[in-house]
Amino acid sequence: MALSFIQLVSVTGAVITIIALLLVAAIIGYLTAWFYAKSVYKPIIKGLEEEKENLLKKIAGLEEDVSKLNSKVDELNGKISKLEEEAKKKDDEISKLKSKIKE
Repeated sequence: MALSFIQLVSVTGAVITIIALLLVAAIIGYLTAWFYAKSVYKPIIKGLEEEKENLLKKIAGLEEDVSKLNSKVDELNGKISKLEEEAKKKDDEISKLKSKIKE
């Protein structure tokens, strides 16, 4: 009976040792992969962030251009409406003159 208990203790100890070693190996593997990914992808991420900043600056510039063009369009629409009113007045004058000529 004592022999089987000793064998059980040694087997249990071996299982615990194996599990502990597997956990340590997993932690080492995780940290290695994390440091590797950090070293590989950090320059890529930095480049992408710089590109993002440049694109945001371009977007801001384009938004300013759009606002300027919208104000110019509004100004031109006002001129068009004035010219249409003048054209309508001239058409009325022409029609009055034609009616006078017919009389």
